[in-house]
Amino acid sequence: MGIVSLIWGILSLLWMLLALIPLLGWGNWFMIPFAAVGVILAIVAIAADKGRVWGIIGLLLCIIAIGIGTLRLMLGGGIL
Repeated sequence: MGIVSLIWGILSLLWMLLALIPLLGWGNWFMIPFAAVGVILAIVAIAADKGRVWGIIGLLLCIIAIGIGTLRLMLGGGIL
């Protein structure tokens, strides 16, 4: 489960980088819930104590993606 959350976090970061391109900022509306699912997977992995290190790394990657995506939406006027 930890490796799944790590892969989910990497995909979230790649999606977030793609959404930083002008005119593709709408992708953040889909990336943020996607990364939130990654946070849930990481919490389950940490709680299950299997793949704990991978789960922590996946959790951090998803939180970073959510933070930057939300900031990008606030700066672009997507969230008022």
